[in-house]
Amino acid sequence: MKLRQPTDFLILEALADRGRNVATNLASHTGKSRKNINTRLPVLEDYGLVDKIGPAERSGLYEISNLGKRALMHQDEYDEVEDFEALIERADSGPSASATDATPQASFARGKSEEPDDDS
Repeated sequence: MKLRQPTDFLILEALADRGRNVATNLASHTGKSRKNINTRLPVLEDYGLVDKIGPAERSGLYEISNLGKRALMHQDEYDEVEDFEALIERADSGPSASATDATPQASFARGKSEEPDDDS
């Protein structure tokens, strides 16, 4: 997985913050050209970081995937690890990770909720 910085992370952040969107709006939100965004979205889709969604086949509507959310959570580690893809996929290794080792962020990224706190 070879991400272009900061563009790819800006796209992921915009989708995470603003929800599903099209390239024209993402260009406005990121300050990057629409051509650049249109080039990067299919790459991010191939990596599994975004999903192209309907309703029409050519709608150009994208949303961030769970893997994309994990990539954002580990963005600071992108330049520090040799295999970023393995890092973000490993962050979702449910069966091998114990419940006590899971951080709240990792649980959120997997879409699982933690037990409610009784601090009220």
